[in-house]
Amino acid sequence: MSQKFHIRLASQRVNTSIAENQRYPKIFTPGETITKQNEFMRGHGTYEDNGELKSSVAGVREQVNNLISVKPLKSRYNGEVGDIVVGRITEVQQKRWKVDTNARLDSILLLSSVNLPGGELRRRSVEDEHMMRQYLQEGDLISAEVQSVHSDGTLSLHTRSLRYGKLGQGVLLKVFPSLIQRSKTHFHNLPVGASVILGNNGFIWICPIINNSEDSVGGFVQNLEEKVPRQERESIGRIRNCIQALAMCKMMIYDTSILYAYEESLKYSIVELLVPEAMVDIAILTQHRLSMIEV
Repeated sequence: MSQKFHIRLASQRVNTSIAENQRYPKIFTPGETITKQNEFMRGHGTYEDNGELKSSVAGVREQVNNLISVKPLKSRYNGEVGDIVVGRITEVQQKRWKVDTNARLDSILLLSSVNLPGGELRRRSVEDEHMMRQYLQEGDLISAEVQSVHSDGTLSLHTRSLRYGKLGQGVLLKVFPSLIQRSKTHFHNLPVGASVILGNNGFIWICPIINNSEDSVGGFVQNLEEKVPRQERESIGRIRNCIQALAMCKMMIYDTSILYAYEESLKYSIVELLVPEAMVDIAILTQHRLSMIEV
């Protein structure tokens, strides 16, 4: 069976950055002037030069009252209480699991911070501690919420909701945490036949449609033996490539931008979406549609 390969010279590489065409958010580069007004205070990622506030890193501007800072585009995840994260179990310890959440240190999921199968509320016993590896073991993917942040930056997670728990069949995609737009909900059932969990830590989980009415066992069911229809697998693959195109072009990722990118990608096959020219084309068309909404 013949396969197609796309080989290009360095001089023929495509500029995948369309940040200068974006209206929101603007990506500031090192040395670029943020504002010339003097009433603003200097935050992380900024410095003063001749009365101007400039960016010292490449990232997105964040403002709280008069404090202006620049969040680096490429950085580790700095968790906040209430964030939705997707992580991978790295180690099983005494009464706790260690989870990779793309932060500087592994996060902690205590045995007392999970719902056991059946959803029953009771004190965790020695038997529960011996069965921890049956609940979650190394390599398992989970969705959770940040419960607290320790002084050293370690995150404490919890899954005390039927929305959270072990993840089953799907695709994991990693992007820069700064590209995930904060919203009221990060769980989306898209009308194209797939569900998406947009983790604030930059881990995105794409899977078949999640039916919450079936999740009544505390978030430990994976349904690995269930066959996913071909149409749903194709939708998952297309969504994955669309998100990859948005991330490569430094565009914010949320439910609306994913849907617009999906609709603009229908003129390409799933494999063609991996070509840089197609990825840039989809990102530009998506940004144009998003700018029309802002107007």
